[in-house]
Amino acid sequence: MPRALLSVYDKTGVVELASSLHGLGWELLSSGGTAKVIADAGIPVVDVAEITGFPAILGHRVVTLHPAIHGALLADTNNPEHLADMATHGIEPIALAVVNLYPFSSQPSIELIDVGGPAMVRAAAKNFEHVAVITNPSQYTSLVAQISEHGEVPLTQRKQLAAQAFAMTAAYDIQVAQWMLENDEHALPETLLLHLVREESLRYGENPHQRGARYRVLGQRSWWSSTTQHGGKEMSYLNVLDAEAAWNLVWRFERPCVVIVKHAIPCGLAIADTIEEAYRNALACDPTSAFGGIVAINRCVTDDVAQQLGAVFTEVLVAPQYEPQALKTLQQKKNLRILEGSRPTMQAHHIRSVQGGALLQDHDDIVHDVASWRVMSKAQPSPQQLEDALVAWTTCAAVTSNAIVIAKDGCAIGIGGGQQNRIDAARLACQRAGDNARGGVAASDAFFPFRDGPDLLAEHGIAVIVQPGGSQRDDESIASADEHGIVLLFTDKRHFKH
Repeated sequence: MPRALLSVYDKTGVVELASSLHGLGWELLSSGGTAKVIADAGIPVVDVAEITGFPAILGHRVVTLHPAIHGALLADTNNPEHLADMATHGIEPIALAVVNLYPFSSQPSIELIDVGGPAMVRAAAKNFEHVAVITNPSQYTSLVAQISEHGEVPLTQRKQLAAQAFAMTAAYDIQVAQWMLENDEHALPETLLLHLVREESLRYGENPHQRGARYRVLGQRSWWSSTTQHGGKEMSYLNVLDAEAAWNLVWRFERPCVVIVKHAIPCGLAIADTIEEAYRNALACDPTSAFGGIVAINRCVTDDVAQQLGAVFTEVLVAPQYEPQALKTLQQKKNLRILEGSRPTMQAHHIRSVQGGALLQDHDDIVHDVASWRVMSKAQPSPQQLEDALVAWTTCAAVTSNAIVIAKDGCAIGIGGGQQNRIDAARLACQRAGDNARGGVAASDAFFPFRDGPDLLAEHGIAVIVQPGGSQRDDESIASADEHGIVLLFTDKRHFKH
């Protein structure tokens, strides 16, 4: 009679599993709470203490850590020496281990550091040629089906289950180690432990000949984890990258806001009293670049917005809610990916890969307190100019460097980004803003090294410039602003983005 060891913290479905195994002729071994649940259901079960001849001790810290259990899990039943040892010590093999661990990440503490559970999982996984290991209730149905059909779990499946088991214990150890590592709060961690789990296979990578997938850090959840897709094709690598950029930016504003992103750079942004007006204004920023773009909206999408959006080819739309009629209207666009997501949370760190490793930095925090900015010019800003300065400054931090953003009346009307020099970025922003640049606010993600940038903006009628300051030639920029009657604001914080 084959034997199965059941020792689980999460007892979801364990009674049904035990009943099925018993009906298939398996002998069941268990301990503690798991054994009680099975026995209370009227299913025969042998307590581990009867096998080991040793009771649970140390407040249940030591239960299964015994040769009678680990010898049964690790024995190679094709090895004569192993068989001899088993006969000498009265050990019978275990063919199935069903084990899940204490939920350490739910409330990290010393008592939730599982020792016996991972030891059994690793022992069974190591011996996958003879033992099947189950670590999640979601695997129970398939397990019973395979045993019913084959009398055992096939070797190929046992190896796959073993790989999943080792991944699970590795992730568990990472969670414990991360909790135990005491890092200086003023320094980045000396050791960075990540366990990534594939959450979504993507249509393709940056190009169709490249594979792509989205992963999440095990134990963490993001807005992607709870996002619902209501229509459209599968997401691609760039769809995810662009949607992430748009969604993070749109929630930097509390007022109704619409962001349009193309190639991870905003090409349209507007705040307004209504979401319908915000969409019209965001689209007007750069309708050419908006073609095939990603739209993020921080309010419920109305049918009015859906009708407007339907006239423009859009790859992805992401919003927190949709009116029922708006959803019906949008779903008529078969290729439009319609995402419903929750408000994103600010991540502590930003990580990107380099060959053989990674770069880690603090997340770039945008200061919304305009009262902390310094007015460096003789001219003083009006309340409306300060509001537009905040729009320009916030948007500029999301644009690839070198970046210049021109804003007016709550709209980003000219965006110049990804340029090798700041004067070209300013020229591009002014070109896109056109005559509407007059009276607008220009933000620069870093200081102007020379006065040619401010002079160029002045030629196009810019009324306010907001920049970090800090150049050896700041006095030249200040002189330029005063000569042209421009308000010059220093934020004392740079926002490069590469």
